[in-house]
Amino acid sequence: MVPLLRAAHVQPMLAVTALVTALAVAAGRGAGAVWVCLALLSGQAFVGWSNDWLDRGRDVAAARSDKPIAAGQVSARTVGVAALVALALCVPFSLANGWRSGLLHLCAVGSAGLYNAYLKRTLLSPLPYALSFGSLPSVVTLGLPGHPAAPFWAAGAAALLGAGAHFVNTLPDQADDVRLGVNGLPQRIGRTPSLVCGALLLLGAGLVLAVAPPGPPRPLAVALLAAQVAAVAALVAAVRAGRERAAWSLTLAAAGLAVALLLANGTALA
Repeated sequence: MVPLLRAAHVQPMLAVTALVTALAVAAGRGAGAVWVCLALLSGQAFVGWSNDWLDRGRDVAAARSDKPIAAGQVSARTVGVAALVALALCVPFSLANGWRSGLLHLCAVGSAGLYNAYLKRTLLSPLPYALSFGSLPSVVTLGLPGHPAAPFWAAGAAALLGAGAHFVNTLPDQADDVRLGVNGLPQRIGRTPSLVCGALLLLGAGLVLAVAPPGPPRPLAVALLAAQVAAVAALVAAVRAGRERAAWSLTLAAAGLAVALLLANGTALA
């Protein structure tokens, strides 16, 4: 069971689910936040499992001992079946939020699946991250009475977070990716430019969430922005020290601080 969970990329799966569920609670979804949580959890599980299933040949060629399929800890068939079950559950869980929110979330999951299947090898590799993450605030708000879309600044900040995470996420494996034919935008521009792009995009998301909501920034928001800047600085230092895996945890921390920034401003999403 543990290897199967690891194949789902459990750390980002739980982080994204928790952060979006927190947004749903803050936006006033009430008990409906449970459906948001289940939709995000099943969607993220599908994305993680399908990624490892599709990449199994490259992971074996790269001797990825951290990948459960490549390490022989779980069969490719088990992971593939789990991905299909997660997708099957994601459909009703998503639509339980209303057809508008549900269809948007399923489009976000489809965008991530298209990245796994093809776009990760192209110059457009950041696009699915930006689109999928940028849609999540509206996945929350479209389930509210009146079905409002999220404010542009919330969607924009989420898109910046997603794109920034993409650049950072590629750093540990760029050499193997290039050798095995995975030439997304980060792999094409190289390690240092990817780090710079990732850091700037993450900082940009925090800055947008600090200054774009109506009203003056609250003291807590300023403190959280400073903490996010510190997290991104630690991320850069970790990468420069050769600790790319630790940098991914710091990326998730920076994303969490960005969501806390949104909540600290006291501004409803809709």
